[in-house]
Amino acid sequence: MEVIFAALVGLFFAAAIYLMLSKFSIRIMLGIAILGNAVNLLLFTAGRITPEVPPIIPQGASTLDLAAANPLPQALILTAIVISFSFLAFLLVLTYRAYQDLKTDNTGEMLAAEPDERPLPPLGY
Repeated sequence: MEVIFAALVGLFFAAAIYLMLSKFSIRIMLGIAILGNAVNLLLFTAGRITPEVPPIIPQGASTLDLAAANPLPQALILTAIVISFSFLAFLLVLTYRAYQDLKTDNTGEMLAAEPDERPLPPLGY
């Protein structure tokens, strides 16, 4: 099962990098969302998904069983889900406002602070 999840993590990372290299801000935003999901799945896979023993310390013991699931990746994933959702909401609002003001989604055309006539680069040194 871990091999399937590892392949899925690789596929998610590849799709995220492909989308983030685009020049359209919506695709960049979707790539960031997929990247967050890929990292969450990576943490989930690293925390061993096959054990059937819950991460509860039995009465009279001071540590977990070796076969128990690791609770730390689960806590990290819950925190990462909240953070990635709030970051995605911020990016959505930022992209929407940029589209409203500049009337384009293409990052190459978002030149509001650039002068209309840019000087030529130096021809020699």
